[in-house]
Amino acid sequence: MHKPVDPDPRRALLDQLDAEAERGGGEERIAKQHRAGKLTARERIELFLDPGSFVELDKFKTHRCADFGMERQKVLGDGVVTGYGLVEGRQVFVFAQDFTVFGGSLSGAFAEKICKVMDRAMEVGCPVVGLDDSGGARIQEGVVSLAGYADIFLRNTLASGVIPQISVILGPCAGGAVYSPAITDFIFMVKDTAYMFITGPDVIASVTHEQVTKEDLGGARAHATRSGVAHFAIDSEEATLGAVRELLSFLPLNNADDPPAQPCSDDVLRRDELLKTVVPESPSKPYDMREVVKATVDDRHFFEVAELFAANIVVGFARLNGRPVGIVANQPAVLAGALDIDASVKAARFVRFCDAFNIPLLTFVDVPGFLPGVDQEWRGIITHGAKLLYAFAEATVPKVTVITRKAYGGAYDVMASKHLRSDVNFAYPSAEIAVMSPEGAVGIVFRKELQAAKDPVAERARLVQEYRDKFANPYKAAELGYVDEVIRPEDTRPKVIRAFEMLRTKRQENPPKKHGNIPL
Repeated sequence: MHKPVDPDPRRALLDQLDAEAERGGGEERIAKQHRAGKLTARERIELFLDPGSFVELDKFKTHRCADFGMERQKVLGDGVVTGYGLVEGRQVFVFAQDFTVFGGSLSGAFAEKICKVMDRAMEVGCPVVGLDDSGGARIQEGVVSLAGYADIFLRNTLASGVIPQISVILGPCAGGAVYSPAITDFIFMVKDTAYMFITGPDVIASVTHEQVTKEDLGGARAHATRSGVAHFAIDSEEATLGAVRELLSFLPLNNADDPPAQPCSDDVLRRDELLKTVVPESPSKPYDMREVVKATVDDRHFFEVAELFAANIVVGFARLNGRPVGIVANQPAVLAGALDIDASVKAARFVRFCDAFNIPLLTFVDVPGFLPGVDQEWRGIITHGAKLLYAFAEATVPKVTVITRKAYGGAYDVMASKHLRSDVNFAYPSAEIAVMSPEGAVGIVFRKELQAAKDPVAERARLVQEYRDKFANPYKAAELGYVDEVIRPEDTRPKVIRAFEMLRTKRQENPPKKHGNIPL
């Protein structure tokens, strides 16, 4: 029998290098990663992208450090897997930090790989998704590692508002490394395995003597509920990566594209009977604004963002007649829907994202005003509330506003009012548009009359009703043109869809300038 012909040694070398790169830090470290409840970098990419679509870049790149014996410790790929692929058939660029290689620590070569992906994404106009799982800077490389972080931060900043940037925290992300995700548009974290902080529990304990665990300090729950750093805290890596795919389905590839439309099977003329009764007759009774949102949008599907933070305002994405919209809505079920610092910042950032990426804005208003309190004033509610005002005023995308109930004081102005260039403003018959509540207004305007009244209680009740009849309705605002149409609640869906269809060709530009000075 003849011996089989030896394969081309050059092809054999390629196969050998491919296999070596794909082993990452080796079987033992891969097994340790799995025991920690985490997938490997390559498993994550495979799960995230459409099957068979990943094209890897710089697979054989290695570090150039010759100090501390590092010249004898080289791993192909150097701890980060980079490239591009498809999500639902649309191109995205991706990098996945590999914790099995030097703990996912960042070297100069590691940073160069990420920078190449970001540069290419900017050139071709596609989103970048970063899968973070890293122990931080590679100490052996010193300032080279720090320079690598800064190179990435610069690209994050230049790409902001040009291409969507999404960070997915799947393990540790600490020290200076946190600033790259912080500049990106959305941050996802996996519960129990992901954490982010500038300084860890040990440093905090030594400096401030505060005792705290990694989870309580910088875990997914802490950042999703307390700091607002994370927009999503999800139970598993699989569910997290699925949610990232869904988020991308609402977003354009870049700031020059329109958001992707999908076929709509939900009747655009659908009138939801729930909306007849969802807003209570009593102006002080709470209700869930999400019910109004879901009754309006396609298939009642609402992809909420930052659900656990500043719950007195609701933001997220939905579709109307198959086209994505960004939704901002006061939440009367929490703090009566009042705007506070956290709600203002949360909504302002969301509005600016939507405006940057041509996503129309639908705003539902039921706001009694800004939250009173010494703490709010001392922490700067004036400046932070102005961020939301600035964001709505600056936005040039189509804007439709629906006032369901209260719209009082400066909060009426701030919540996408006609005066901030909202294009179409609707109001329910239950809308109350005034400087303040009838009770508050009567106490100020008729103070002397109440003091002189023989029956102050009866007189107050009469004056409150008189004020309510005159101002606690949408008709004065409609008379002045501040409300374009008073609509029946059950007509909300067809009315807003028709308004956005009319606005589809809207063109509006702000005055030429380098950039504004948003009140930070």
